[in-house]
Amino acid sequence: MSSRVDIYNNSYGNYEQDTYREVRLETYGEDFGQTSWVSTEESHEIPRLLALTPGCSVLEIGSGSGRYALYVAETARCQVVGLDLNAEGVRTGNALADQQNLSAQVRFQQCDVSQPLPFADGNFDAVFSNDVFCHIPGRLALLQELWRVLKPGGRIIFSDALVVGGTLSNEEIASRSLIGCYLFVPPGENEKLMEAAGFQRVDVTDTTEKAAEVARRWHDAREKRKPELTQLEGTINFDGLQKFLACVHTLTGERRLLRLVYLARK
Repeated sequence: MSSRVDIYNNSYGNYEQDTYREVRLETYGEDFGQTSWVSTEESHEIPRLLALTPGCSVLEIGSGSGRYALYVAETARCQVVGLDLNAEGVRTGNALADQQNLSAQVRFQQCDVSQPLPFADGNFDAVFSNDVFCHIPGRLALLQELWRVLKPGGRIIFSDALVVGGTLSNEEIASRSLIGCYLFVPPGENEKLMEAAGFQRVDVTDTTEKAAEVARRWHDAREKRKPELTQLEGTINFDGLQKFLACVHTLTGERRLLRLVYLARK
């Protein structure tokens, strides 16, 4: 079994470093502090798909650095709560909110979302999550909690880049799992779980091709900055993350792993 490598502590802890900012810009074209497979076009589309209106209340599961939640809050003029297990991400998000004078509108808190959420029933108008559900055990329980905290008619959108589309070897699964806990699911599993949790009108969009391109650009942007990143991350971690990104590109490019986006309402 391959040793795990770190992506999140390095990305969030070194958020202000020019090297990481350059990698994000080269990978995505716009810097939302991303560490996911979401394209910039998809990032711009999410607020519209959620039908966000000024003053509405939004929950993000897996807020990372917080930069994208701040973008959503600012552009849609809504309130956002971001949850993440990573302390560096939460610290960075709250610092960015202060810097942008958005701390009254956006807040981030550390939370294990595999446990019951610390919110009242019907607290949010919308929920979004980019490539996070694959890390969380007990997916049905989380979906049930999200259904609980959503208002009637509230919308949810999330993506899953680990929907199995073909044959995978044990070595490929190990390489694809280098950065932490991962749960692979068969086609149709997320739809079944969403319906079991009570959600209606589940729409599915296939973004596999764009995810493969993000993985390639991310890998290449990092490779161009190998000396700087090796100094920040260490050789073992740099090489491990490059192996991970190359694996993502291969498996999604060959559609043996799919990235699907799910949109539904309560």
